[in-house]
Amino acid sequence: MNRTTLFILLTLVLAGCGSAGDRFKIEGRLLNMDQGEFYVYSPEGGINGIDTIRLQGGRMSYEVMCTAPTTLVMVFPNFSEQPIFAEPGKSVKIEGDASHLKEMKVKGTKTNELMNDFREQIATANPPQVLERAEQFIGDHPESVVSNYLLRRYFISGATPDYAKALQLCRTMRKAQPKNALLAHYEQQLKQLSRVTVGKRLPRFSTVDVDNKKIDNATLGKGLAVIMAYATWSYDAQRMLQDMRMLAKSSKGKLKIIGFCVDPNRNQCRAIAKRDSIPWPVICDGKMLESPTLHSLSLFDIPDNILVNNGVVIAKGLTNDELKQRIERML
Repeated sequence: MNRTTLFILLTLVLAGCGSAGDRFKIEGRLLNMDQGEFYVYSPEGGINGIDTIRLQGGRMSYEVMCTAPTTLVMVFPNFSEQPIFAEPGKSVKIEGDASHLKEMKVKGTKTNELMNDFREQIATANPPQVLERAEQFIGDHPESVVSNYLLRRYFISGATPDYAKALQLCRTMRKAQPKNALLAHYEQQLKQLSRVTVGKRLPRFSTVDVDNKKIDNATLGKGLAVIMAYATWSYDAQRMLQDMRMLAKSSKGKLKIIGFCVDPNRNQCRAIAKRDSIPWPVICDGKMLESPTLHSLSLFDIPDNILVNNGVVIAKGLTNDELKQRIERML
């Protein structure tokens, strides 16, 4: 199942470091795109939530407080992403063409240029080769923050997450970065994610829905249940929502559903759920695919799903047709 990485409405981004010692500034130019806006976020919490970058006249400038090295991630219109590695007191320049986003360059620091080199290595590689080269890069550079990003991007949040491999690589990186709190978090998270497998009980989770009602394992009750991740901008996700609505209605209460909406605005998500009369709990924390609860349940794709029966995971990551057929056979 292909991962439609994140969300995002339009455009490209650029961030960077300014001349001040506690700022990071990005300046750049994007050819073949005059104006637009896009989101930028930090998986490490380097910025608060999701920020918006505006492109005007094909140029952009973005400055952010930066007191420690961190990673910023820009999401393109085609849902691919570009990491930018921020450092206090530094600045970078981005050179790109909206019609050839894979060729974008981020210049100004050695770390970003190291990422440029990796992107060149995988420019024409097939998916298995990309994973192979990402693993090799991490092995060659376990001390680099670029490796931290590659670990998450290709082995944790990729189209086909490999948690066993990710845990192995993470432990290697922790030896080179013993004080890195993010890697320590990843290691604990990966231990948990490895339990979200078919034939085992669903890990315990607890959160609140858009109406601030508590949602946890007990919400699923006994019998057949679906946990699904979706977004209002994804056609495949909307199709899955429609099919689940019909199945829930025909099941007469036998099928329980919990929905995780990865839209960036919680209030808008609540309004849409009310407008569409979604009959099950909807969870949206505004953190999109970086939601801790989503990660704890190993939900990284859009759409994605876990099929549970009496608290035991019986399937995960099914296509819409596969999920529909599996449920119909069991109801």
